[in-house]
Amino acid sequence: MMLHPSYTDLMNVVNSDVEEGEAPVVASRYSIVMATAKRARQITAGSTPLVSTTGKYTKKPLSAAVEELEKGRIRILSANEAEQ
Repeated sequence: MMLHPSYTDLMNVVNSDVEEGEAPVVASRYSIVMATAKRARQITAGSTPLVSTTGKYTKKPLSAAVEELEKGRIRILSANEAEQ
């Protein structure tokens, strides 16, 4: 079974703003999984999803979180950004 988007696609989106020579924001699938799980928990707790969750199929919180990340509606902060 293939996941869409793939981990590689999500990592490319997250790292798209990284300048050449800088460390990537995420370098592993683990970071993607942790970020989307955290966002899914926020949605479950009542945070408004930043993508449509209605239509032909109702999206579950994790699917909404993955779509938010893919569309650039949420960001994963680098270690430097998180410390500030």
